[in-house]
Amino acid sequence: MKINRVLITTGLTIFAMAAAGAALAVSKADIDQRVTTTLDQFQAMNPSNKSLGKKSAGMLVFPLVTKGGAGVAAEYGEGVLQIDGKTVGYYSVGAASVGLTLGVAKHSEIIMFMTKDSLDKFTATKGWSIGADAGITVVASSASGEYDSKIEQKPILGFKFAEKGLLGDLSLEGEKISQIKDPR
Repeated sequence: MKINRVLITTGLTIFAMAAAGAALAVSKADIDQRVTTTLDQFQAMNPSNKSLGKKSAGMLVFPLVTKGGAGVAAEYGEGVLQIDGKTVGYYSVGAASVGLTLGVAKHSEIIMFMTKDSLDKFTATKGWSIGADAGITVVASSASGEYDSKIEQKPILGFKFAEKGLLGDLSLEGEKISQIKDPR
């Protein structure tokens, strides 16, 4: 009986947070402006970030991902897929978790597809899940120099950051990325 209440409460919390995430949806123009600001911030953190981005086959940019909850947490954000610096689609990222979460946090995410093959696998998948569909190398150091050649050889790189720099203690595991069919 107690486990049923926990499952019902968890399900209702996740549903409410997902509905709240959909209500936070913004227009294409707002997303585009946030993406530009986020890329400027990312490139200012390390001069090598710009050249790394140019080497990528494509990149997902999520300027604002909000995570919140009390024990049961959810996160949601909207962004774009860029190829050769041009937006080719709008996407959402979301995840749910159970654990020691209390409060609300905001961050940005950039996922770089360093090979055409990894980009093609992403674009061919509806509802791409990190961990299930692909492994991502999370770049955790905030060094201001060049990236190690081993980093550049990874098929997919992930960056999570806030105003103060890269967040190395956060995982992208469990996130689901889906294309937004009709962005406003």
